[in-house]
Amino acid sequence: MSCPYHSDNKPSNYRAMEKDIHTDFKDDMSYGDYLNLQQVLNAQNPLSDQHDEMLFIIIHQASELWLKLAGHELYEAIENIKSGNFGHAFKVISRVKQILSQLTQSWGILSTLTPVDYLKFRDALGHSSGFQSYGYRKIEFLLGNKNTELLKVHESNPDVHQELSDILHKPSLYEEALKALKQQGLPIDECVLNRDFSQPYEANQSVLDAWIVVYQNADKYFHLYELAEKLIDIEDSFQQWRFKHMYTVQRIIGNKMGTGGSSGVEFLKKALDISFFPELFELRTHL
Repeated sequence: MSCPYHSDNKPSNYRAMEKDIHTDFKDDMSYGDYLNLQQVLNAQNPLSDQHDEMLFIIIHQASELWLKLAGHELYEAIENIKSGNFGHAFKVISRVKQILSQLTQSWGILSTLTPVDYLKFRDALGHSSGFQSYGYRKIEFLLGNKNTELLKVHESNPDVHQELSDILHKPSLYEEALKALKQQGLPIDECVLNRDFSQPYEANQSVLDAWIVVYQNADKYFHLYELAEKLIDIEDSFQQWRFKHMYTVQRIIGNKMGTGGSSGVEFLKKALDISFFPELFELRTHL
């Protein structure tokens, strides 16, 4: 039995084109033009004929875009704290937290890649590895996890190497927060505020004491108290991302060596012991 269709009797799930919707983009900028979608959507070039390699590429490309945005926001947060604009700093730090949560969720999609299917194209990756991620390294440096040795991985790209080197030698988000403590009259050792910022940060008693005062007098130092909690939010989200990354890698390759030459899962586990803001966690023991 046929089902006649009458143009003057549209089905209930039909949505007509509104007359004012623009359709001619010969001389006008379209959505795709604005977002450079032609370049973005043509940037996936699998090196094998395996179906799941497209998943692997897109997950990592999307992650790099989120990392770029997180770096953009952290730059702003640092400038906000330097200028005393804590309200806007809180806004962008909260955004970074949500970006990290989004990144964490993406590992769940990648975990649908089975070990057998990954091995079908893993050799095609050569020595390329997430360890070489410029965006990830930038986030770590901006948050305060400095390590000069890690610049070696980026020597083949002079522009990237220079930007990371610049970030390495400048105060991190946390170090700008410590300057804010000093500006509010809280005693911070000069060796903390005036040091070689390219070196890893080490916990300091004067910093711990200052944060304890802030937490014990939250009404008086509310903007510093709120800043501390925002920083904890970032570390919490970052560590969840690190853990999910490690666990996803373990699920897919077990204890194999990483493509970039690291020990793989064991190397990723070590990152879980690194805190960006050590005093902010230690103070909880002393309250």
